[in-house]
Amino acid sequence: MRLVLVGPPGAGKGTQAEFIAAHLAVPKISTGDIFRSNVSQGTPLGIEAKRYMDAGELVPDEVTINMVRDRLAEPDASEGFLLDGFPRTTPQAAALDKLLADLGTALDVVLELVVDDDEVIRRLSGRRTCRGCGKIWHVEFDATSREGICDRCGGELFQRDDDKPETIATRLREYAEKTAPLVDYYGAQGKLVGIDATGPVEDVTVRAIDALRSYGG
Repeated sequence: MRLVLVGPPGAGKGTQAEFIAAHLAVPKISTGDIFRSNVSQGTPLGIEAKRYMDAGELVPDEVTINMVRDRLAEPDASEGFLLDGFPRTTPQAAALDKLLADLGTALDVVLELVVDDDEVIRRLSGRRTCRGCGKIWHVEFDATSREGICDRCGGELFQRDDDKPETIATRLREYAEKTAPLVDYYGAQGKLVGIDATGPVEDVTVRAIDALRSYGG
């Protein structure tokens, strides 16, 4: 199966991507992993991407798409894959369609994790990170026995800038402007299936796998 996972920040894409990819026995492919791999290996695309990253600029779509093309051409992706974090915009989605057509294949389904903004803010703003070991806790869902102190190493907990409500609101606006249009794009192709991404992680995974069964997953 060849699928893309979409959803707002805080929807649980990374966690669900791991479980769903394992269930389908396909590689989970994230743009973050692709970037790190190319940069660490010093590939021509990695060198080019690093030049933009070092200058604090966005890596152009063309470079990102070429990295994705190379990754999807690897043997482990020949029978299927799960893309997490790509595409992020409709131009990227159109480029992915062309890329897959060139490879003689196409997406089977696009799975949307549906969660409202209030829930996203609740999830992300409650996260606390340990300065010592880096473990992430949550004031509501995974609280420590002593407020502000890590149960694992005794380190101090802090709230990352990315997890502050004002930053989350900005990220949600960016998602609505740039990534949410993917829902209409793939909906028009008849490839979109949405699931409720609220509740326990295990329940969301079950909903996702049940939704994919009708697509052969």
